[in-house]
Formats: sequence, structure tokens, C-alpha cells
Amino acid sequence: MRVAVKKLGWAVGLAASLTLVVGNRQWPVAQAQPRDTITLRSDIQEANTNTGVITARGNVQIDYPAQQIRATSAQADYYSNERRIVLSGNVLIDQEGSTLQAEVVTYLIDEGRFVAMPNPDGQVEAVYLLPESQPLPASESAAPATRPRPPVQLDVSPVEPSTPLNN
Repeated sequence: MRVAVKKLGWAVGLAASLTLVVGNRQWPVAQAQPRDTITLRSDIQEANTNTGVITARGNVQIDYPAQQIRATSAQADYYSNERRIVLSGNVLIDQEGSTLQAEVVTYLIDEGRFVAMPNPDGQVEAVYLLPESQPLPASESAAPATRPRPPVQLDVSPVEPSTPLNN
């Protein structure tokens, strides 16, 4: 069975706790969203109840507040059985100010890991926002005391042959 959702102004939540029964398969829908909800917006969405795959095409936007992730792409495929999302086509991901740009990005939900691939003649670009370092308290700001290492002792005695050499 195939279900198509076209040009809807509301989002389809991808959390397991919010579901809609279509045929004998359960699908996530938008409602009051708990913290672990992933919201998917697009021009067109299709859900295949046999494979458990939701495909979103056109102006795809993903919002995952629990991980502070926002993403845009041309297409996204959500594999509900594997708990992974594959974004393709001009992918831009922002997580807490750090950004990732690529042609294809796979997000492994349970691992919280991105795998990015460039287009054949391009590169992946990642910009990481590093947290500001906190100043150390005065007692720790001085250089740590170091103990000198003991000198290394090498045995440089000549080696005597076990059998005499005949000249």
C-alpha cells in the first residue's frame, strides 16, 4: 500500500510515540511533539507501508530539537525499520552552529552520527563551532610543576666476537 501526502502545511513527526495507522502499518504524525520528535516538512511525501520508507521531495526541511539539528535538502528518505534518514541534493545540516554541506548525508538516529558524501566532482564541507575555552582558576593557571626525567643510561660496551677473527 502506498500513501501520498501532498503540499501540506503541517509537519509529519517521526517519533515512535506518535503514530497513525495506515492499513496494518503505523506511521508517525504531527501532534503535540515530545522532545525526541523529528519533524519533516516537504512539498510531497510518500509512505510505503510494505517497506517502512517515507520519501519526502521538494524543499525538504528537518527539525530535531532534542539534538539541536536543522537540515534542508532536495529529498529525504526515512527508513523507519533501520532508524536512518538519507538526505540528498544540496544537503545543509546545522547542529548547534556547526554546519555540514554535502550532496548526500546519511543520519544514523540511534548513533547520532552523520555520514556525508560529495557529488562526483565536489567535496564535503564541515564548519565546526568550537566552544570557547573557559579560563582556569588562578591556582591552576600557572604552568604545572614538572619533574625532570632521569637520564637515560645506554650500554655502549663494544661487542666481542664469540670466535676469533683470522686475518
